[in-house]
Amino acid sequence: MKQARFERLSIRMALVIGFCITLGLWFYTDAAFTQRIASLRRDAADIATRHMNAQESLSTVRTMVLLSSVRVRDALLDPTTDNLFENKFSIEAAHRLIKEAIEEYEPVLGRASQTEQLERLSAAVEQFHQTSMDILAEAAHKNAAAVRDVLNRHIAPRRDAAVAISEEIQALNRQAFIAQQAQITAIHEAAEASSRRQLGIALIVGLASMFITSLYAGRLESKLRHQMERDAKLSSDLHQMAAKVIGAQEEERRMISRELHDEVGQTLGAVRIELVAAQRAIVSGTANADTLNEAHSLSDGALQTVRNLSQLLHPAALDDLGLKDAIESALRGFERRHQIRASLHQVDVPARLPHEVELAAYRIVQEGINNIGKHAQATECSVRLTKLTDRLLIEVEDDGIGFIEDTDRPIIARGLGLISIRERANRLGGTFNILSTPGEGTRLIVTLPEGHAVG
Repeated sequence: MKQARFERLSIRMALVIGFCITLGLWFYTDAAFTQRIASLRRDAADIATRHMNAQESLSTVRTMVLLSSVRVRDALLDPTTDNLFENKFSIEAAHRLIKEAIEEYEPVLGRASQTEQLERLSAAVEQFHQTSMDILAEAAHKNAAAVRDVLNRHIAPRRDAAVAISEEIQALNRQAFIAQQAQITAIHEAAEASSRRQLGIALIVGLASMFITSLYAGRLESKLRHQMERDAKLSSDLHQMAAKVIGAQEEERRMISRELHDEVGQTLGAVRIELVAAQRAIVSGTANADTLNEAHSLSDGALQTVRNLSQLLHPAALDDLGLKDAIESALRGFERRHQIRASLHQVDVPARLPHEVELAAYRIVQEGINNIGKHAQATECSVRLTKLTDRLLIEVEDDGIGFIEDTDRPIIARGLGLISIRERANRLGGTFNILSTPGEGTRLIVTLPEGHAVG
């Protein structure tokens, strides 16, 4: 029962483990894929933000350079004091915005990758600003032709140089942004492919786990079915054994009743007849010394029959003389009945043992030699009693034909004698074992706790 319950628990545990493994793999794959995609999205958003900020910074630089160029032209065309002051103020403000834009500029691939271009842009912007301020300082002394000449020779080239550098940097940023997007797309595709592989592996592992679990469950189910069949067979055997025990008890009662009726009853009846005849002889005066001899002989036979029945029900020698003498008496009777040599050997066995141990040992030996007489076809047997530390070891061995153990029908289930031996040993907390080899005899081994008290 415990084994069946344990195997049912094992099936449930195997199914739970398989399900947990599959579920865990799916959860892990989903979590890993989600985390990877979230990381890619953060990287893409960060790159897009840097690109937009870089474009805005460069656009600010170009716009402010162009605005400063216009302000220089306006100041040269109208070199009045107020106009010059206003344009100089605007140019200074634009220059500050340009410097802030360059300082805040962060390229897509990092500032270190464009250090040279930024230095060139800063130098060009500073040169353009310094040239613009120098020209405005002399704006009042120039005519229209000189203004056009200054704009064409000094302002326009420096303005175009700054704008060209900013556009060059912008182009680099655009290329970097496109490269980064392509890299992110490749990473995204690789993540999807990896996730598909992981999902495939999870599916395969899950299916394999389910398959192995199913095999395991099927094997356990088969074992359970086989065990149930064996339990049913054992239960049937037990019912048969119980029927045999009842039959044996009834047969024993019939035998005792028959002995009492046939032997004791008839003998006592014959004694009565002899006594009546003796009484008549005494009355008639013809009695002599042999008159009561037949009655005496018949009464002796009846007494012996009663003693035999008493010995069968309970050995008086066991109470009066002890285990050794009771077993020796049983062995002598066994030799007379079966013509099999029997011997008793003792090692360190005390003269008396607890009554329940002596009775169990006697009955075990009695059942053992009875089995030898019925089934062993032996020529001799031996009984050995050994006193161990806290146990009595009983060995009954013969040189008979032996037997082959049948796993489907154990030898213990074949006869009432062995069942009786096993139950007596179990009742006292002892052990039971039987060893046999075909053609080499059988050895019965039983141990009984010496000081056990029956509850």
